[in-house]
Amino acid sequence: MEPTGDHDWIRACTLPDHTELQERTLKTGQDIVIGERCRIDYGLSGNDVVVCEFSRINGNITAGGDVRIDNWCEVAGDVVVEEDAYLGEGVKIQGKLVVKGDLDIGDNVQIERGFEAKGWISIRNPMPVIIYIMMYLVAVLGIEKEDELDAVLQKLFNDEEAPAATPLMIPAGAVLNMQTFSVPERMTVGAGCRLHGNIRAESIAIREETTVFGSLHLREGASIARGSVIHGDVQSDGDVTVEQEVHILGDVSCRGLTLHEDARVDGVIRAPGGLKIERREV
Repeated sequence: MEPTGDHDWIRACTLPDHTELQERTLKTGQDIVIGERCRIDYGLSGNDVVVCEFSRINGNITAGGDVRIDNWCEVAGDVVVEEDAYLGEGVKIQGKLVVKGDLDIGDNVQIERGFEAKGWISIRNPMPVIIYIMMYLVAVLGIEKEDELDAVLQKLFNDEEAPAATPLMIPAGAVLNMQTFSVPERMTVGAGCRLHGNIRAESIAIREETTVFGSLHLREGASIARGSVIHGDVQSDGDVTVEQEVHILGDVSCRGLTLHEDARVDGVIRAPGGLKIERREV
């Protein structure tokens, strides 16, 4: 299958419900897809884990399913895989590789602390990860015609109410560390998440009961759903909507602000485009 369209959907950042950054590891119960040329300064833990080419992961990768690491990626820690692993050309793993299933390995792969594979080992270059992602999403979403893929994915990744099975998607060129969570375009954060670092994005939608230990810096708008807590400032060049029982421990600076009367802002509010107070439903 050849990729179709310009794939705007893969430039969005989507974090599923209950994603957490714990002990320098980004953890989710869903699959993880990392775009090309990303730098992530902590580990990854999920079901299937897919890393596109020229990315660097400065931590361990732990997968309950398969792992696919594309050409010329680097992993600074161990890679532990419960099922099968696919390593593209030039992949470098500074730790140990443990694979409980089969291993497909490309040319010029370096594994500094050795590897264990309980299944078959094949010396060949696996299919490019972007093609695998197309096939994976067609199967997951039950799409029968390949030309429907882009339209369905555009709707899926533009939808703030994304389904629970949505994978954790980090777009190409993202930079993630303990100080900054920077993505080039829009970002959707699921319910019940816990994140560390100042988030920089084009726009953001945060769902219920999520906690961010850092500030939000946005070029466009933001919506923060009920019961979420932001341990920092909210700065946006667009409009911001803050729902009931949200607690912002810093300042809010935006074009226009819609604030529920049961929300709390500890700092200064600057909204030259106007402030609208949403009342409690009777």
